[in-house]
Amino acid sequence: MLVPQKVKYRKQQRGRRKGIAVKGSTVAFGQYGIKALEPGWITSRQIEACRVVISREIRKNGKSWIRIFPDKPVTTTPAETRMGKGKGTPEYWVAVVKPGRILFEVESSEIDIKKLADKVSHKLPIKTKLVTRKEY
Repeated sequence: MLVPQKVKYRKQQRGRRKGIAVKGSTVAFGQYGIKALEPGWITSRQIEACRVVISREIRKNGKSWIRIFPDKPVTTTPAETRMGKGKGTPEYWVAVVKPGRILFEVESSEIDIKKLADKVSHKLPIKTKLVTRKEY
């Protein structure tokens, strides 16, 4: 699973999920990309599940890129704990995703890309769509 090696601060505030993605909104590496259509948090486990699906589908006939990284810690307090004992410990890591962000990219000629995009979208908590690279 993807986890940062070192962070400046152990805990972060939750923040707001508004606006559209400017950075990482075009397909840069592969032929096809999977684009987010709504804001959300994607956990490192969900990213890993998508990576496994993509690697199983393309085998050795192509290449894939993960364009997001989980660098935000999410804290939780234990169950049945009274209020007022401070913020909980970091439990897992998430990547903050805005609409328009390219999540994954794939380059392959021998696979059914629509079927792959459908399988990957089932692993994610947000709506996604398949986009192709625009040659400039």
